[in-house]
Amino acid sequence: MTVLRGLREAVLLFAAIGALVAVAAMIWVAVAGGDYTARLGIGLVVVGGLIGMTGDLTLSRISMLGARATFGAEPERETAGGGRVLTGVGIFLFVGLPLVVVGVLLLS
Repeated sequence: MTVLRGLREAVLLFAAIGALVAVAAMIWVAVAGGDYTARLGIGLVVVGGLIGMTGDLTLSRISMLGARATFGAEPERETAGGGRVLTGVGIFLFVGLPLVVVGVLLLS
């Protein structure tokens, strides 16, 4: 059951990131012109690389530190997954790496 939850989480992350990159590529094409497919591929490679380098969703946890401090909540522990199933390695393998692969295929 945990495997299915992890795969579902990976698919949702992949779809959400893909949708955000697609919108960013549309805006990029509208502003600067050019080929949409190439811009989408570049965006996917960049975002997949960033996720691969961080290996986790640490950046989202860092952004919440100020809000948690404002409301008097203690910082999240490193081991507290925030309800997530995937670890940093899982996010790299099932989200970051496929984003890079799809981006490279779109650039070819």
